[in-house]
Amino acid sequence: MSDSAETIQSRLLGDINPEYDKTEGSFFYDAEMPVSIELEKSYKEQESIFDKGFADTATGVDLERVVASCGIVRKPATKATSVVIITGTIGAVILKGDKVASDSINFIFTEDKIIDATLQVSVNVECEIEGVIGNVPVGAIKYFPITLAGLVSVANTNNISNGYNAELDEDLRIRYYEYVRTPATSGNKWHYRNWAKEVIGVGNAKVFPLWDKSNGKDGAGTVKVVIINSNKSAADVTLINAVSQHIEEERPIGATVTVISAIEKTINATAKVILASGYNISDIHQEFLKLLDNYLKDIAFADTYLSYAKLGNILLNTPGALDYTDLKINNGISNIGLQNEEIPIIGTVELGV
Repeated sequence: MSDSAETIQSRLLGDINPEYDKTEGSFFYDAEMPVSIELEKSYKEQESIFDKGFADTATGVDLERVVASCGIVRKPATKATSVVIITGTIGAVILKGDKVASDSINFIFTEDKIIDATLQVSVNVECEIEGVIGNVPVGAIKYFPITLAGLVSVANTNNISNGYNAELDEDLRIRYYEYVRTPATSGNKWHYRNWAKEVIGVGNAKVFPLWDKSNGKDGAGTVKVVIINSNKSAADVTLINAVSQHIEEERPIGATVTVISAIEKTINATAKVILASGYNISDIHQEFLKLLDNYLKDIAFADTYLSYAKLGNILLNTPGALDYTDLKINNGISNIGLQNEEIPIIGTVELGV
């Protein structure tokens, strides 16, 4: 940390003969102070320039420049995509570029279609905005922002979860450190993890060498890669295929690679909460869900269990919660184990008073 203007001022005044008046308001004091202020600014600018050149302190574009030296590129945001079912009249035309919508966001048709005698047709759509805002549950897409001739209703029959935000600095930094600190050579397990995590939409990966020991085999030449998406949930088929294809382009000849999604383990919680004045249980429920979601994402592929004590601490630190009783996780009062291929996700959370 650079010296403050006051510290610099003190040193400068210390170099002046003591026979002169150096108290505040004197000529020498007032003459040195502007110099001290400018030197403080200069030192801070120098520190800033220095910080921009190292992965542990660089941010934004500067961090991208640092990691680019190893061929690592920040993963961009992506738009959520899905299929919707349109119901309408025979011969009604669906035009590429027209829109349907959920309560919060529009989705754009990416192809032309005509409704046939079944009165229904499946149409590919893409969220108009990049990022997780396009991830919506089943049935969320149900509106036409403007009336489209012959189209009666629209619905998405699957959860949409393939919209991803741009890679955060911290995640990009982690990938960089994994690249430079782990011996990724000749198709070893670290190489496979790096290859998997290079794919847009992959949040983390686990690699299991020599995994297929079925039928008495020793597993030689087999590799299993288990992935989660950037939202720390199960990977869909599209992402799995993208990882498989990328690894296929990079791996050594001869290896048999299997890429699968992690298995989601549902975490249900119940508790009674003692409320602080001015709070209601609905407010606490919403805040607790946010904090719980962050915790589950933090431990995905990182911890081997969900901590009962930590979850209780999260509830205790939820704004408006003075205390709690009868906390149960999956109907128990103990830690919840996570197997090698499991990740925790929120199930039902019931808080009462």
